[in-house]
Amino acid sequence: MSNQWVGACGVLALFALLFLRVPVWAALMLVGVVGNTIVGGWQSSFAILGTNAFDTSSAYTLSVIPLFILMGDVASSTRLSADLFNAARVLLSGIRGGLSVAAILASACFGAVCGSSVATAATMTRIALPEMRKAGYDDGLATGSVAAGGSLGILIPPSIILVIYAAIAEQSVPKLFAAALIPGLVLTAIYIAVALTVAHLRPEYAPTVSNVTWRERLEALRQPWQFLLLFIATIGGIYAGIFSPTEAAAIGAFGAIMLGLLGRRLTWKQLTKAVEGTVITSALLFIIIIGATLFAYFIVQTQLPVLLATFAQSMNLSGLAVMLIIIAAYVVIGCFLEGIGMVLITVPVFLPLVMKFGYDPIWFSIIVVIVVELGLIHPPVGMNLFVIQAQVPDVKLTAIYRGIIPFLIAPFLLIALLIAFPEIALWLPRKLYG
Repeated sequence: MSNQWVGACGVLALFALLFLRVPVWAALMLVGVVGNTIVGGWQSSFAILGTNAFDTSSAYTLSVIPLFILMGDVASSTRLSADLFNAARVLLSGIRGGLSVAAILASACFGAVCGSSVATAATMTRIALPEMRKAGYDDGLATGSVAAGGSLGILIPPSIILVIYAAIAEQSVPKLFAAALIPGLVLTAIYIAVALTVAHLRPEYAPTVSNVTWRERLEALRQPWQFLLLFIATIGGIYAGIFSPTEAAAIGAFGAIMLGLLGRRLTWKQLTKAVEGTVITSALLFIIIIGATLFAYFIVQTQLPVLLATFAQSMNLSGLAVMLIIIAAYVVIGCFLEGIGMVLITVPVFLPLVMKFGYDPIWFSIIVVIVVELGLIHPPVGMNLFVIQAQVPDVKLTAIYRGIIPFLIAPFLLIALLIAFPEIALWLPRKLYG
């Protein structure tokens, strides 16, 4: 059996292990070690295993992960998201569907600081959902807005998944963050359009909220100043070339802590809990990344992408056809695999293939994040849907499924726009970094 077919068997074995509920990190390590042993022998395999953990965990690119996680945890503890939602709620009062739009906007803004989709969905469920239900909003529209808005947390920078993609694909984190900004804003706008359309077509789903004066609207703009300060200090500093992503994350984490302490919104107990949560989450992520690195080395050794490219060419498939097949595969994989695991498993296989057909790896990163985002909200397994249902158990899961279906149009529409107009993702990184 050739090495390429060994690689194909390894991928099938990996998905079989995942289907049998083997943890992602264990499945990746097992397939990686066994595969490297078959291809290069025990001595080579143990040499890779012995150095991989240190090389991966000490990589400068990945040092940004725990810092951004800490910043997000502290921001959640200081109720920064509540300020964002309240400001959006007041500004959009008097508009049918305004609370749904407020939830989406607040989620987008909070995701720009938090960087985690699940954390954004969980936080906004506690803050926005009670307000919408109190105003008489339909449970489906209310939960759909929160789930869709929460998914923006992994696209709008800073994005932990983009950092992980950068480490696997050997790409620049600032360029990936720049590439994600415009698509993130476009997706936010499409989600808002969907919410307003649903509210217009089914007015009983979204009763209008009483209007407020312009003075009250101006006062509301002053509430989220802490978010603006953190965003300018972190993402603005990266785009301006003042900070590296790691430096920006460190400044953002420190700034979030100081704002919380000085504003008496953050207690030492909450800070300790945030640090503990950061350590646990980071350790879990790094274990998965170490396993993925072993698996990626195995895939590179077997030259499986060459086999896939040869097969695609023999079938006379165009680059667009190959890309559509890959996107369909991601949608299916998203039914049973969480986002980070999906990126770590598939990128080593798919990225060399799409590059052979002339696609830009930075552009492909945005496609990957969007389909991962889609996996977080599409039934039957979407993680954001279960996060919401766990916090409001009196809302039926069928209502959540019904509410999210209209919002599924948005990611597919954005993918179509990116395929038709790649500059949506590529213009800003080229403008900033050449």
